[in-house]
Amino acid sequence: MSRRGFLKTSALITSGSLLIPQFLKAMEAENVSDSEKILIIIQLSGGNDGLNTIIPYRNDVYYRMRPSIGITKEQALKGTDELGFNPAMSKFKELYDQGFVTVINNVGYPNPDRSHFRSMDIWQTASQSDEYLSTGWIGRYLDSNCEGCGSHTAVEIDDSLSLALRGERVKGMAIKDPAKLYQATQSSFYKKVSENHADEPNVEYLYKTMAETVSNAAYIYDKSKISRSGLEYPNNEFAKRLKTIAELIQSGIKTKVYYASLTGFDTHVRQTAQQERLLTTYSEAVNTFVKDLKATGNFDRSVIMTFSEFGRRVEENASGGTDHGTANNLFLMGGKLKTPGFFNKTPDLLRLDQGDLMYEVDFRQVYATMLKNWLGTDSKIIGTGFPSLALV
Repeated sequence: MSRRGFLKTSALITSGSLLIPQFLKAMEAENVSDSEKILIIIQLSGGNDGLNTIIPYRNDVYYRMRPSIGITKEQALKGTDELGFNPAMSKFKELYDQGFVTVINNVGYPNPDRSHFRSMDIWQTASQSDEYLSTGWIGRYLDSNCEGCGSHTAVEIDDSLSLALRGERVKGMAIKDPAKLYQATQSSFYKKVSENHADEPNVEYLYKTMAETVSNAAYIYDKSKISRSGLEYPNNEFAKRLKTIAELIQSGIKTKVYYASLTGFDTHVRQTAQQERLLTTYSEAVNTFVKDLKATGNFDRSVIMTFSEFGRRVEENASGGTDHGTANNLFLMGGKLKTPGFFNKTPDLLRLDQGDLMYEVDFRQVYATMLKNWLGTDSKIIGTGFPSLALV
């Protein structure tokens, strides 16, 4: 195979596979107690409409601003005297009723950006809105805690690795299906390039990475076979990803951070049906996931954090949808939450910034809390000025 051909083919299997070896080496080297805590991050991509997720069902302004898409008082699943859940979230409400959910309202950052890509970068890197970083907040956690010691790692259940999990020296791993990854590394291509690189010094790193992938993919595949979930998950891709995470946790793989996404929340047109479908998918999947973690004794050492890159504007648009907004709600789930229920007050719909919600909690305060209080590391890796919250 020519050098050009190798580079071209390598690009097709980038990020996830090429980042595996360092991760796997770390796992092989460490011997971490089962009591260690796990953070599972769920990203709702597209900008979920928080106001139709957590409904201010006693607020006349809400209904005045959303005459056609507002969730009625009768439809809302009551959580408090003021706030309720979207009726598609009955399974999520079950978790709330059991004290396993914290809802944080009005989460955002100063000078918000309404671009999907830019706002997601800000959330994934924990940057200021005018700051551009090439490493993610979980990646910097890996840089400061994992390099050399092999005691920390992060896995994204996907084909490619998000910026959030990319550090300067240490990166997480993207893997959608352990069996398929293992099978791929057993192909003649992988074996060939892993065995023949001495005469290609310019791409030595890539050859080395490929060789390490081949040699270590079997490890995670073997681990993944140890445990199979006994619960029946909903039949959709998002639920399958959560099931994979549950099985990896139960298998004993010492991963500290898992990352998964559910896409499609950019609801500019005919929002009601689309958001209902997505929130149903989310709620049913996380409900089963929590049951799975509880059944295997892993729930109390887990925190599940759900975020979206921004909320939607308060007023509905002319297409039965909502446009890009700013502050949003963020969910935490776990068996050891310090403040289950609603963490803070309902959004103030009379105090808006050009039609958008005003943020009250900087999302980096939540990150700082997860880093310091849950993962046990210095939260300054995402900067200073973000005091911890009474969440975990």
